[in-house]
Amino acid sequence: MSEIAATGQLFVPATHWYAIQTRSRHEKRVAEQLQAKSIESFLPTHRCRKRWKNGVLADVVFPLFPGYLFARASLQQRLVLLQFPGVVGLAGSSTYPTPVPEDDIDTLRKITGGLGAQPHPFLNVGDRVRIVAGPLAGLQGILTRRKQELRLILSVEIIMRSIAVEISEYDIEPVSIERRCTM
Repeated sequence: MSEIAATGQLFVPATHWYAIQTRSRHEKRVAEQLQAKSIESFLPTHRCRKRWKNGVLADVVFPLFPGYLFARASLQQRLVLLQFPGVVGLAGSSTYPTPVPEDDIDTLRKITGGLGAQPHPFLNVGDRVRIVAGPLAGLQGILTRRKQELRLILSVEIIMRSIAVEISEYDIEPVSIERRCTM
């Protein structure tokens, strides 16, 4: 509920995106529970063709970041999030959950909107590049090569997960490294 401040203005608590860690294979169930409680959530997914033991080939939707989904919550709602069945905790550093930047969520929404994103191991090192053309212009990531295709690895550092997106070598440029002098 909102409160009216002494000035007569409506007080709306600030909300931030948080990465929610779930029990194994509980991401979709937790997302449904959040939606039922009118808590905004985002579960990035990808399609994968899987052949079952009986030989049936089917397209299956998997979470892009196994064990994680994102929810927008206020400071007070963070405790409510932890009470949902299947929720293990909130990702963060030290003893407090760390908010996920709004830009990271917007980027994930763009990528999962049909660009063929696939899970990729988290990387700390590699060549950093910037996309200069196309729907992802301005994004930076790590350049890798798989067979004959170039891929850009985009990382969500708070949950130590990454995804790979195919890119053209004509749409990228190297990111200059700024060296800081300490005295």
